[in-house]
Amino acid sequence: MDQMEQKFIAAWAANREQAARIGVRMRPVEDASAMKNAHYCLSGNRISDGFRVLADKGRLDLSLEALAADKRFTGLFNDQEANNALMRLLDAGYRF
Repeated sequence: MDQMEQKFIAAWAANREQAARIGVRMRPVEDASAMKNAHYCLSGNRISDGFRVLADKGRLDLSLEALAADKRFTGLFNDQEANNALMRLLDAGYRF
């Protein structure tokens, strides 16, 4: 696992912890499978329940999609995954 992946995994874990503190329950993700899970979540068309709840609370900054769109981590995702993340955020009214 390279350094960028490690930073992404740590940021995603921190975002999930922050989300939990504001009452948004997100599925736990093991570090060892975090990248696989991130790619899976961003490759499909289904929006997670956690994303919807974060949108309702005005905290999409804590979403996986926001991390995938973050310039620090864009190199970890293919074009389709990045586009899916960006479109979900834009459709939900996220402001960059």
